[in-house]
Amino acid sequence: MASMFEQSGSGTLFLGGQKISGSDIRDQNVLATQAIANVVKCSFGPSGLDKMMVDDIGDVTVTNDGATILSLLDVEHPAGKILVDLAQQQDKEVGDGTTSVVLIASELLRRGNELMNNKIHPTTIITGYRLALREAVKYMNENISTKVENIGRDSLINIAKTIQDAKIAVLDMNLQKERMKLGVQITVDDPQQLEQIRAREAGMVIDRVEMILKAGANVILTTKGIDDLVLKMFVERGAMGVRRCKKEDLRRIARATGATLLSTLSDLNGDEKFDPAYLGHAEEVVQERISDDECILVKGTKSLSSASIILRGPNDFSLDEMERSVHDSLCAVKRTLESGTIVPGGGAVETALHIYLEEFAGTVGSREQLAIAEFAQSLLVIPKTLAVNAAKDASELVAQLRSRHALSQRIQEGEGNEDEKSVARKKAYKNYGLDLTRGKVIDEIKAGVLEPTISKTRQLKSAVEACISIMRIDTLIKLDPEQRGEEDDGHGH
Repeated sequence: MASMFEQSGSGTLFLGGQKISGSDIRDQNVLATQAIANVVKCSFGPSGLDKMMVDDIGDVTVTNDGATILSLLDVEHPAGKILVDLAQQQDKEVGDGTTSVVLIASELLRRGNELMNNKIHPTTIITGYRLALREAVKYMNENISTKVENIGRDSLINIAKTIQDAKIAVLDMNLQKERMKLGVQITVDDPQQLEQIRAREAGMVIDRVEMILKAGANVILTTKGIDDLVLKMFVERGAMGVRRCKKEDLRRIARATGATLLSTLSDLNGDEKFDPAYLGHAEEVVQERISDDECILVKGTKSLSSASIILRGPNDFSLDEMERSVHDSLCAVKRTLESGTIVPGGGAVETALHIYLEEFAGTVGSREQLAIAEFAQSLLVIPKTLAVNAAKDASELVAQLRSRHALSQRIQEGEGNEDEKSVARKKAYKNYGLDLTRGKVIDEIKAGVLEPTISKTRQLKSAVEACISIMRIDTLIKLDPEQRGEEDDGHGH
């Protein structure tokens, strides 16, 4: 992309740098954004392929996550950087839809540039795009969104049980023998006194443990060590002790179970005591072997519902990609719960908006209708790319989608005969999207292919704003690097 700046015939030289303007800079911007989109295009969707990225120090990343791929690219062209920033912002705000937003933005820009080459002013195109965006978001919220309460949830967990009705003590302190600090000197006259000192060292920690057990604790978790003598006490009393836990893990357990993380048992008066109110509660605590690791599972927490996800894979590359996929999934669930509404996936939303905006463009009696029509066509890049990446006939599938959504919208407006109305209502054509496994169009709500409404809304808004910011550019001025070590020419240069 660096060579785009150096087309000697496309710019005008001026003092101190190079200037490129008019159709030349617009074509360069489109070329740069298309190059960025082409990098992530074949990684889009459930059938997308992975990219192997190797950085300058040899670290390897294998992924099909759009934001990760673009963040590892060394992009020089300013228009390309705008799309990279767009993907990263989408990942930060929504957590998903990073590739979609890049594809839509690049397609909007390409079609907008074609209109500009046909003597349509950029301001007219920008006005049309914003009008189309407003109508698209309004239609999506009113006609396509479904409340999340209508979606059911099934879960099945079956694990071994050990300690039930667990009362959990969470400690940030040592349960080992107290030892004298370095530098402390004690003069002992009688060998029996030395034995008494050792006994008292052990007795102090035993008293603390006894205090914790009497409060009702049967699971003791600590960030420090546990003496073998103390572990023997736990076994005899039917309690579980876990040492060397990470403090962050204990903080999460404390929040989930209602426990208090204690770094000392001393009160303000210096007396040691352990209140039962410090204990957390869970239905059970399980020790389970997963692969080569022993794991402690805390199930049925009382204060907050929380969970840990354990990922297993053949190598670090696969695990890193699984972690990115889980992160995107969790972000989608989070945004769904926040917004309270979902829309069908599989290209259903984009096809529905395409049909609606094509119809809407015909009602606009000004040049903006050309931009609105191109906006509608740009949205089809999503179902087309999904079908191509799944090795299906994109033209056939998109044609089927368009016919079903067109029929659905005609019926919403009161058109169509009775047979068409009956079929469209029964099959819920407005929710139809792509089934990439069988190469058919299906009801995505029934199939469980869902996306949060806010994700689609942010995709469209972010893509349009990025496209507009690039379309506003009519001149590129690239300053020559400062020349060092040359003699002053007498003009201060």
